[in-house]
Amino acid sequence: MCGIFGIYGHEHAAEISHLGLYSLQHRGQESSGIVAVDRQKGARALKGMGLVSEGFGAPDLSGLGGDIAIGHTRYSTAGSSTIENAQPVLARFRDGHIGLAHNGNLINATELRHELEDAGSIFTSTMDSEVLVHRLARSSATRPEDRLADALRGVEGAYCLVVLVGDTLLAARDPRGWRPLVMGKLGDATLFASESCALDLLGATLIREVERGEIIAVDRDGIRSSFPLDAHESRKCVFEYVYFSRPDSTVFGGSVDRARRELGRRLARDFPAPGADFVFSVPDSSNSAALGFAEESGIPLELALIRNHYVGRTFLQPTQAGRDAKVKVKYNAVKEVLRGKSVVMVDDSIVRGTTTRGLVSMVRNAGAREVHLRVGSSPITGPCYYGIDTPTREELIGANMTIPEISAELGADSLGYLTLEGMLESVPGGPGGFCHACFSGDYPTPPPADPEKLRFGCGC
Repeated sequence: MCGIFGIYGHEHAAEISHLGLYSLQHRGQESSGIVAVDRQKGARALKGMGLVSEGFGAPDLSGLGGDIAIGHTRYSTAGSSTIENAQPVLARFRDGHIGLAHNGNLINATELRHELEDAGSIFTSTMDSEVLVHRLARSSATRPEDRLADALRGVEGAYCLVVLVGDTLLAARDPRGWRPLVMGKLGDATLFASESCALDLLGATLIREVERGEIIAVDRDGIRSSFPLDAHESRKCVFEYVYFSRPDSTVFGGSVDRARRELGRRLARDFPAPGADFVFSVPDSSNSAALGFAEESGIPLELALIRNHYVGRTFLQPTQAGRDAKVKVKYNAVKEVLRGKSVVMVDDSIVRGTTTRGLVSMVRNAGAREVHLRVGSSPITGPCYYGIDTPTREELIGANMTIPEISAELGADSLGYLTLEGMLESVPGGPGGFCHACFSGDYPTPPPADPEKLRFGCGC
């Protein structure tokens, strides 16, 4: 899962991209980067490891002139966290330059890479996104959008892209529409972003979503739209509503905040906690769901866990050791609120269970009498091949234990998950049109024969 941003037609394109990436920081915290195009001097890249604020600042941006730029914040689903894998990719080829930023995961990238290597291509990273760069460079099409269409034919999996080919900015979304991508306007400039919150920060106007299977080209001649790829049924990732997207964003045409509140209301109806003194969230991605639970149940909402906002999202850490360490410094319990109380703790999801186990223990150690855990999604029982780091069933607590066993393992007095139907009925546009493979095992594409092949790397 990554954040991507693109802008065409603004004299401060790199600076605008930098601001946009701050709003997309929640989608990736391992590295960030910007590629900007100066029509006289060509394209230049700036990348850094860590958060946007850590990677580079205003003095660095002064060297990125031009009115076209793309940006990226990276969360790797498999590949190593190194500067070589930071995006956007910038490559030179016979017709100039190609810049590319990718959100998603290509499930047949290994096979495509081997084909390219057999034909003489040399790779400089271990991410799947570089496959697209080579395919773009090999296309004989003359129009940039046709070149991108050539590169995407035969590619399977999830992708939202912002691409630079010469002085043309391209945006593309896969035919199943797994990940969100929106289009906006800032004065005369055209913008693309993974989420609408990036447009809000800039004072830009949200125009519409990039449609499934659509390629949009922006250049001196204006804006062109095409649908060159074979159509497929919609498979929007429901986890965008559950966890990934920011609550102030509109994704897939719906409000993330409204979706999470409804998930919480459904939890309160399906798994009430009579006698509980108050409800609290595991901040911040569960705040809206806890509000919904409190509104529906009439149980007061309290602030019982305090989050250190200078620590990143634990689920987005690439290693278990990193996740464990960050839990200890990310949260603290409010003892004066919890002491002697029966409480409802609302979380958005449980993946491996290690974070949740630590939080339940923390709440008990702060004096809570009872801890009733409520989860705003159904149990995660399978790996995701489309951009989320759940590569094996062995890591997933929901795949290996019953709900009573999970409750005991986590140390909760009771545990309530939403059913798959309840979750899908609670989100905008539901219950149809969503990918829920990690909950149901219903994969829109054939799973890779050897999932470990995905570990050679990925773009996000």
